[in-house]
Amino acid sequence: MKLAIVTFALSIFSFCAMAQTEEVKSEEVYDVVEEQPEYPGGASEMYRYIANNLTYPAEAVAKKAEGRVYVQFVVGKTGKVEQVKVIRSPHEELNAEAIRVIREMPVWEPGTQRGRAVAVKMVIPISFNL
Repeated sequence: MKLAIVTFALSIFSFCAMAQTEEVKSEEVYDVVEEQPEYPGGASEMYRYIANNLTYPAEAVAKKAEGRVYVQFVVGKTGKVEQVKVIRSPHEELNAEAIRVIREMPVWEPGTQRGRAVAVKMVIPISFNL
């Protein structure tokens, strides 16, 4: 009897683990959607936010590092910014600041596909000019 209970419990655990795996797979990240995510107030407000919150790293100033850092991130289906990373950068010294500013963004209006909120991959260039 104990073996049957243990076997039953293990089969339920396995089923739950499979269901969770399928749930994670269903949270697909889209590159293109019917309605793109939108920063509160639009693109001009987003660039205003970046300009007001960006601090030029002292190391970058000392090395006279300038250029555009391209930051990729995902706007989740709740509008939260996730999975932030630099995909192209002229100088390593600029990367951490670009990532920090994007991670601290307020919640976006999520993108939609077929009327449902979905996670969408975005790329934003951030210019560093001395």
